[in-house]
Parts: sequence; C-alpha cells; structure tokens
Amino acid sequence: MNNAALAVDLDDFDRKILAILRLDGRITFTDLAQHVGLSKTPCQQRVRRLVDKGVITGFAAIVDPAKVGLDHVAFAEVKLSDTREAALKQFNAAVRAIPEVEECHMIASSFDYLLKVRTVDIRRYRIVLGEKISSLPHVASTSTFVAMETISETTR
Repeated sequence: MNNAALAVDLDDFDRKILAILRLDGRITFTDLAQHVGLSKTPCQQRVRRLVDKGVITGFAAIVDPAKVGLDHVAFAEVKLSDTREAALKQFNAAVRAIPEVEECHMIASSFDYLLKVRTVDIRRYRIVLGEKISSLPHVASTSTFVAMETISETTR
C-alpha cells in the first residue's frame, strides 16, 4: 500500500488546526477555534476526527534536553549483516527497546539505519554504542557522528 492510499483527506481548516496544535498542544478549543475561523464545537469535532483517523497520534510535553542532562547528541550509522525482511524486523523490534535511541530511520545508502542517540555525555554514549547498539541483531558495523551544536530541531 502506498502513502497516497494511507493519506487522510484534509481541508484548509484541518491543516490550520494541525499547524497550531504543533506549536501549542495546550491551546484551548475556544482559542483554537478563533484562530482557524470556526466555532468551538466544529473545531472540537475536527480535532476528535483527526485523533480518530490517526492524524494526531498523541499530545506530549516537549522537554528541554539540556535541563534534564541529555544534551549530548550523536548519530550512528548502522550497517547490518543481513537485510532480509526477518532480520529487519528483528533489528527494528530490538532498537525500539533502547531508550537512548530517540530516532531510528532506515536509509537508502551505503549503510542501513541512521540512529539519533541522546545521552548525558560521550562516555555514556560509548557505553550505549558498545553494549546496546552494537549488540542489536545483525549489526555488522557502526559509525558515529557527534553533534557539536543543535541549530534547529523540531518536534512532530
């Protein structure tokens, strides 16, 4: 099934609602409705529909990583020894269990996955890489890039 078949039909009101909620998930329905040009009840119904259709997958607090001691970011390229479907599924399931892995993307490149790993410092990253990431199913090799400074970072 392609992405077009999975897409939900959105109109301009839906897009405005999503844009505002991405910036402020705690906005009141009254304020949201006013910003998008609807009354409160239709606005609430649209948000409920967006949740029911899986367009909005949840609401969460955005935490400043530096204030909780997690401002060290490294990107790990991971090359697998086996890329058949069963091996990919095993890797995918196992990588989800590593709390330090903030993002995991399958990549079309000379390596198979790109992981965004957030830790306290480089020492902790080394432990996560050596004991967790390198031990994942079918990992053949890794290569690390350490972020010196985050210039732009967005949330979903």
